[in-house]
Parts: sequence; C-alpha cells; structure tokens
Amino acid sequence: MTSFSPTALRDTLGSGLLCFPVTHMTSELTFDESAFRAHLQWLSGYDARGVFASGGTGEFFCHTPAEVGRIVRATVAEAKAGVPVIAPAGYGTAQAVEMARDGEAAGADGIFLLPPYLTELDADGLKEHVRAVCRATELGVIVYHRANARFSPQTFIELTEELPNLIGFKDGIGDIDVVAHLYAMLGPRLVYVGGLPTAETYALPYLELGATTYSSAIFNFAPQWASDFYQSVIKRDRDDVYARIRDFVLPYLAIRNRRAGYSVSIVKAGMTAVGRSAGPVRPPLSDLTESELTELSALIAATPSIERVA
Repeated sequence: MTSFSPTALRDTLGSGLLCFPVTHMTSELTFDESAFRAHLQWLSGYDARGVFASGGTGEFFCHTPAEVGRIVRATVAEAKAGVPVIAPAGYGTAQAVEMARDGEAAGADGIFLLPPYLTELDADGLKEHVRAVCRATELGVIVYHRANARFSPQTFIELTEELPNLIGFKDGIGDIDVVAHLYAMLGPRLVYVGGLPTAETYALPYLELGATTYSSAIFNFAPQWASDFYQSVIKRDRDDVYARIRDFVLPYLAIRNRRAGYSVSIVKAGMTAVGRSAGPVRPPLSDLTESELTELSALIAATPSIERVA
C-alpha cells in the first residue's frame, strides 16, 4: 500500500530531480538483479525525488512483462525510504492495464504510462488508452508525451477533468506550445516533467514553462554532478548551467548523436567509464564502439565533479 496519494506523489516528484536508473545486464543479456540492486543502493546516497523503474533509460522496450515485474519489485525493495517508486506501463491498452495493476501490486507508488506500441491512433483512441490505465489503478499516473502519444492541450485537459489520478505530463517531444498551454490552463494541477534526451540541455528553458523537474539519465553515472546541475537550474544560475553544458553536456551530446538509440547506450557506457559497469544494452540497441567509449571516458576523467571508482 503506497503512502503517496496521487496529489502527494505529484508534489513530491515536482520538488526535485528524478532518477531513471539503467537496468543491469549480464554478458548473456539476462537481467543482473544483484548488480541492479547494488546500483540503486549507491544512488540512494544522493538526492532524487522519484525513481522510475524500467523507464526509457532502463530499456523498458527491451524487457518482457515478467522482467518488468522483477525490476519494479527490486526497485521497491531498494529505494530510499520516502522516495516514491514509479512503475512503467505500455504497449497495447490491455497490456498497459495489466502492467499498471502489477506495478501497484508490487508496491510501486505511481505509474509511468509510455506511448502505445506501433500503431497510429487518433485523439479518441489515445483518450481511451489513458482512461483505461488510470481507471485500473488508484496510483497517480504520469503520461509520456512522445512518439504516437501526442496530446493536444484540449485532449489532455479533458482527461484531467475526469481522471483525478492523472497527475503528470512528461514532454519528450519538445512541444513548447502544448506545455505552455497546459501550464497556463492547469497550473499546479499537474507535475510537468522535462523528458527530452538529454534533459539537462533543456532544463533551464523548461523551468520557465513550469517544468520544475526532469528525468536525468546522467544521474546514473554522475549523481553528484547531476544534482549540482539541478540546483543551478532551480536557482536560475545561468552562468553555471551554461558552463556545465559547454564543458560536459555538448561534448557528451556529440558522441550520443552519432547513432540512433545512443541516448541509452551512452549512459551504460558512462557507467563503464566510472568503474560501475551495468553491462551491455540489449538489442535492438547497440553499444558504443571502443573508440567512442575511450572518448567518453576521457571527457568524464576531465570533469572533476564526476567520481570514478579507483
């Protein structure tokens, strides 16, 4: 039974940085639960206001439903006291409903609804998809605005009017018009989450749109750096934010942008570079090349606030 009502979850998530942990794999591409749990224990020493199990950075799209259940349960067991765990739901509506119910049964505190699988859909179908998931659980639901889950402001406003546990909007498209419209009309009714990869790049402008938080993939391998960056964003310390973007984020993006799917792969490479390997990514993703890993390792080594295992 969660201790977070939907409104309490909304307020907690909006009050700080969000952690989207990678999912550890063995060399045989099976879930490495012990290493994953150890990673969560390490991250619990840093300040995050929510842990999203098996999200995009966690390779949700590469896991079976049974594996998602294991990942969520391991996260619930290892999460820091008082930090909510958000379970994923996705694919077709029936599957998403089943995953939301299983996440609640596993002890998660909220549901992260990812876009439906494959097919094109109109506003009515998208509304039915969200309705079905929200009505299947008492937990607060955060929706991912990305891919084929593209909401008009009016569609999302209508959903919030009928679904009290719909409490979050994560923008992974960069649709400033939609985010600004929602915030103007709904204000604190929702938690607004910056969800473009890599989120740090856009954190300061998104703050002006009402998005007080974002998903930090970099938090996985550089939790202190990511936490310090977030504090600079909240304080609107433009000089520090853009110095960090110039010195680390832009060279990081230069590597990430070389191949589709590298927004996840580079995070696992970052784990390797700091001495905390999370194993390979699963197909259909590809790992960084050896030369790219060397380049990333040099960038991390040149960044004093990123700690490495000796």
